[in-house]
Amino acid sequence: MPQPSANPSQFVRVEAEALARLADRIDGAMASAFEQALRLMQACSAAGQRVVVTGVGKSGLVGQKIVATFNSTGTRALFLHPVEAVHGDLGAVAPRDVVLALSYSGETEEVLRLLPAFVRLSVPLISMSGCATSTLAAASAVTLDISVSEEACSLNLAPTASTTVMLALGDALALELSRRSGFEPQDFADLHPGGRLGRRLARVGELMHTGEALPRVSPTTRMPEVIYEMSRKKLGMTTVLAGDDHAGGATLAGIISDGDLRRLLERVGPQAFERTAGEIMNRTPLTIGPGTFASEALERMEERKITSLVVVEDELVLGVIHLHDLWQLAPK
Repeated sequence: MPQPSANPSQFVRVEAEALARLADRIDGAMASAFEQALRLMQACSAAGQRVVVTGVGKSGLVGQKIVATFNSTGTRALFLHPVEAVHGDLGAVAPRDVVLALSYSGETEEVLRLLPAFVRLSVPLISMSGCATSTLAAASAVTLDISVSEEACSLNLAPTASTTVMLALGDALALELSRRSGFEPQDFADLHPGGRLGRRLARVGELMHTGEALPRVSPTTRMPEVIYEMSRKKLGMTTVLAGDDHAGGATLAGIISDGDLRRLLERVGPQAFERTAGEIMNRTPLTIGPGTFASEALERMEERKITSLVVVEDELVLGVIHLHDLWQLAPK
């Protein structure tokens, strides 16, 4: 028979309360165990080894997500399915690895069958379990308490609050390890080259207009040629370069934008066409380095209400980044 109706938000509240209690344990009763687990994982990572996460069923699915979080935040990890492990995949576990075993009951048969192999391989075992007296907990160097008072399931059967707590605890381990290792935004970018996130973390040097796509004139270029160059390159501006551009040694003398041309025509009329680039250019334009994140370049342009930045390194002009190249990177 269907269970008595309840407010669906109560399911979420049960899980939220379980997370609040987990946070209290991390700061209190579980603080020592949490720190010990972190130190084991830090030593493993420092030795160039991996955190091996294992679990079956819902715990296994959570374990795969924890592995993904470890890997994306600078801690090498792999998921070891307990069933596949006893059929040869144990070969993936190496000395000085650390095993993180997930089992709410601590009595999951498939996981327990791996315990003798972990002892033989001399790998430290960290467990997440809701039962401190379980077989798995007894075999572990460290046990992290993921007990919950109830599942969100109205039957109190389906793993819900317990798997949420398991996942959050895995995230906490991964993020604290990342913080302690000095993981930087540049490191994160290197590990996330694909998708919208990867584009936001791309460097300016990867997106800038270079070579023949770079609008360029010399200080002596007359206005008809300046206008032609700007129209041809379609970036609404041109760089004014000094030095030997063709030898790759050009420095930035200034820039001319569509706005600069419009204001010049308003001031002097047709006589503007008699001027040279060096006479009307902006001599102090904003520039940016090639290693700057694209998202930061976008913020600078929007803050200053400009549409392009010249990319400069060691005083040499490398390219131009335009606002249109960056709008698609903004989070939606």
